[in-house]
Amino acid sequence: MNTKSTKIIYWTGIVLTSLWFGASGLFELTNNPIVWGITQQLGYPAHFIYILGVFKLSGVITLLIPNKLLRLKEWVFAGIFFDIIFAFFSKIAVLGFADAIDAVIAFIMVSVTYAMFRKLYTATYVQKEIQN
Repeated sequence: MNTKSTKIIYWTGIVLTSLWFGASGLFELTNNPIVWGITQQLGYPAHFIYILGVFKLSGVITLLIPNKLLRLKEWVFAGIFFDIIFAFFSKIAVLGFADAIDAVIAFIMVSVTYAMFRKLYTATYVQKEIQN
């Protein structure tokens, strides 16, 4: 796969992820009755829903900044994966597998996007010597 294809897949994934999690974060912060109803049905308290909304919107802003904040983007991807995994298992436990399909779709979408992120921005780890 060439760099142009990788960039197209990456930016498509970033836009879709941003739309998905941006809308979710906005709905959480604006007390959308559907989102709040499902989240509270899963057993999460109201203050947690607000926190999710703030972090999702902050993460979306970070993801949309091109070629900057790469280390922070790693953290955003980790947070999104945690959100998806918790949503999946919460929905399976309370609502059943049929209601957890959206989490599976989100997981696949974000996994492909992250793989393209890693292809575009390879991580180089160098151990530094600490001098006394």
